[in-house]
Amino acid sequence: MSLFRVERRSGLPVEEVWRRLTDFTAHGRLVPLTRSRMLSPGPTRVGTRFVARTGIGRFAVDDPMEVVVWEPPTPGQPGQPGRCRLEKRGRVVLGHAVIEVYAAQGGGTRAVWVEELRVRGVPGALDPVLALAGRRLFGRAMDGLLLPS
Repeated sequence: MSLFRVERRSGLPVEEVWRRLTDFTAHGRLVPLTRSRMLSPGPTRVGTRFVARTGIGRFAVDDPMEVVVWEPPTPGQPGQPGRCRLEKRGRVVLGHAVIEVYAAQGGGTRAVWVEELRVRGVPGALDPVLALAGRRLFGRAMDGLLLPS
């Protein structure tokens, strides 16, 4: 499995960063050739399911995910990060992702995305390539999601 970590700082409040990073349909608008579709009615909580479909036509791969941890940040408790864990439930893409948001010292927010990813049929020797691609792809997505509005 490839493991990667992306960290960003934002001047936005913790609650807004949480809202943006856990808007899973918005991710599809920022990841090339990807569309995200919610499978569960809102609001997001443990058990919420969605699928990210990446590719073109017959050459697309579904990445179904389920929220297994949902702990939004608590206002007034700066030491308590918001935390969301997604389990990948697909036939091709496996692993999990953890999103954490923290109140940053001096104001703003620190956001961390950690993902452990395995793609069936891709040899483990390519894990460093997957990790590099994941860092770039999710770093770009986080940058887009956290742009001030």
